[in-house]
Amino acid sequence: MAVRTPALETFPPLRSWQRKALVEYLRRRAEDFTAVATPGAGKTTFALRIAAELLADGSVEAVTVVAPTEHLKTQWAEAAARVGIQLDAAFRNADLHSSADFHGAVVTYAQVGMAPHVHRRRTMTRRTLVILDEIHHAGDSRTWGDGVKAAFEPAVRRLMLTGTPFRSDDNPIPFVSYERGGDGLLRSRADSVYGYSDALRDGVVRPVLFLAYSGETRWRTNAGEELAARLGEPMTQDLIAQAWRTALDPAGDWMPQVLRAADARLTVLREAGMPDAGGLVIASDQQAARSYAKLIEQVTGERAAVVLSDDAGASARIATFAASEQRWLVAVRMVSEGVDIPRLAVGVYATSASTPLYFAQAIGRFVRARRPGETASVFLPSVPHLLGLASEMEAERDHVLGKPKDREGFDDELLDRAQRDEQASGELEKRFAALSATAELDQVIFDGASFGTAAQAGTPEEEEYLGLPGLLTSEQVASLLAKRQADQLAAQRRRATERRTESAAPASAPPAPMSAAQRRVALRRQLNALVAAQHHRTGQPHGKIHAELRRICGGPPSAQATIEQLEERIATVQTL
Repeated sequence: MAVRTPALETFPPLRSWQRKALVEYLRRRAEDFTAVATPGAGKTTFALRIAAELLADGSVEAVTVVAPTEHLKTQWAEAAARVGIQLDAAFRNADLHSSADFHGAVVTYAQVGMAPHVHRRRTMTRRTLVILDEIHHAGDSRTWGDGVKAAFEPAVRRLMLTGTPFRSDDNPIPFVSYERGGDGLLRSRADSVYGYSDALRDGVVRPVLFLAYSGETRWRTNAGEELAARLGEPMTQDLIAQAWRTALDPAGDWMPQVLRAADARLTVLREAGMPDAGGLVIASDQQAARSYAKLIEQVTGERAAVVLSDDAGASARIATFAASEQRWLVAVRMVSEGVDIPRLAVGVYATSASTPLYFAQAIGRFVRARRPGETASVFLPSVPHLLGLASEMEAERDHVLGKPKDREGFDDELLDRAQRDEQASGELEKRFAALSATAELDQVIFDGASFGTAAQAGTPEEEEYLGLPGLLTSEQVASLLAKRQADQLAAQRRRATERRTESAAPASAPPAPMSAAQRRVALRRQLNALVAAQHHRTGQPHGKIHAELRRICGGPPSAQATIEQLEERIATVQTL
């Protein structure tokens, strides 16, 4: 007996963007359709509604979903079952065919790459809709891309989904349309786009506050030389990589201080209306993840759940955490993309990965809104490239083929090299050693704007930002951050006045010259104050004022701007 066709009337109501995209899909009825929607927007529900429509009208007889990981196979099958679509998540290449109890199967890109002929045969047997989840993975390797193309060319319909920026390499993505722009380069073209800024305006996703922590770091190089640097200061990429690695070292003070701050923020959210709010630490490797879990237990007195690999046991641990009220989960990449844990509201970005694709995937774990007013907070190292990504969360990125090979942003290969232990000579091993690191809150980034000035960990100034109310609208977040910054600057001015009064003398020594780092902090503080004043005069959001200054003056977000660029923006905002 054939499996029952899903009933369309049992589907949950669609969001506005889902309805518009569905209407566009049904109007065009093209073989290929690409939908780009920010994480948390409801791509799965949209795709399953299309599957149900096509199964109901007989356009297709079967559905194949291709997902990045084993865990997501289970997640897709469970979501489909809730709306009457039965998908076999246990299908293996050796099975050749699914049971008649199912409408189709869920497989991984790796499965398809290993045996594309099996999936081609399945696709040719019945009229099939193929849903390619996070389609950019089809460009991960030639094997995967060629496998996906060979396996699913015979499909009568293909639906491509992605929620993150497309790739920065030149590997073309199968079934994605490309158009040549005025510069002669080919760019991917989506049929439906629903970005983070759209979803934030509609209340579909949470506002995200990025709390960037800098601090002093010291390390010994593989040549035995001791170096020191302040995280977040302008320096070479090699030094950034080593300072970054030193900060993330579990044996230093930076990670315990940041974890303590993140746990304090989690407590505020739980007490303010999100009683089940959870936190996620994203680690670079398994050893670091285990060490961070021990630190969390020392800091909070509670054990953290740990997910280290993409296997059946990991899926069960994720599901258990998602359904519990446990405070913290520590993971390596496993929870970076697609995994649905709506209660995650606090993140610690303790990984060396820095590509726009990975960053967006990771932040996507925290943005899913369950009810109005929920906010998310992500703690991250004050590394210029990460701060730039945080400032440009709403940026839409197409996949561009044939562009110059200049690296975009931070060079991950340098960080990989800094992460490796290197042997200096045949008999004597001199290895990189992190010596010490301390943390301080450098700034808070929200809606592309930077707020606050440096605050030592554990001080009342830091607590002012960690204690922001947990249930706020996007507008309330910006307003409160501006007020916190104004209060902080006023307190600093009062202290400076008191010091001048106390030390008043007939002849005063000239002030000591500021370092480049101190000048940048002072200029950024002045720029933020002027932007806040412009906001109060015009009512324009801080982020829009910063964006306008960047448009006029050029250059990166203020977190990455040079002294000259900050001075130019200060001069410009005074003329607006």
